[in-house]
Amino acid sequence: MTPVPPASPPPARRDDLASVIRDASLPYLAPDMSDANLLETTRRFIRTLESANIPHVLVGGLAVLQYVDGRNTRDIDLIIAAEDLERLPGFLLEEKNDWFATGICGPLRVDLLFTANPLFAHVREHHSEERSFLNARLRCATPQGIILLKLFALPSLYRQGNIDRAALYETDILQLLHHHPLESGTLLNTLAPHMITSDINALRNVLTDIDARLKHAHRF
Repeated sequence: MTPVPPASPPPARRDDLASVIRDASLPYLAPDMSDANLLETTRRFIRTLESANIPHVLVGGLAVLQYVDGRNTRDIDLIIAAEDLERLPGFLLEEKNDWFATGICGPLRVDLLFTANPLFAHVREHHSEERSFLNARLRCATPQGIILLKLFALPSLYRQGNIDRAALYETDILQLLHHHPLESGTLLNTLAPHMITSDINALRNVLTDIDARLKHAHRF
């Protein structure tokens, strides 16, 4: 079973990001934490990744927001090397396995994808770019990198009966492909070494359906 990760129009506005991060952090927020303070906390966390020289890539919902509008998220998702976990400032670990970890940094929920997974390492090395985020610089997955990660997760989501999250991932993929078209064959060829044949075949059907929906939308 493939493990599931614990997520171009203009980037999201400051108030959008504040709402998204606040929704993701509600269980950990002090009652008097303002949006400005929450954004500054997030900004400091991102800048510390750079100052601590921790190679990283932003993925998940906040990465999707760099390329399409209207996405919400429940956490900050990063690809890092597992050996850098101890250097992540203020990170309180909750769960960890070979490929994933989840925990909190102050009021921020952070999910980590480890480069021990060859696909995650591939995305970090070949499908990421430097972008501006909250007046800081960080590496963010490209649309192709985000789509690869979402496709990788889909089979396990369906096997686990997590239909709501699977539908959200498929919507992310549809929106990203609408704004950043990519060949299905290219995506599947990249995923093939990391997934079983039956899952690749299932993903081919998903991409065929998404392509048909996009072609149908273009008729109007």
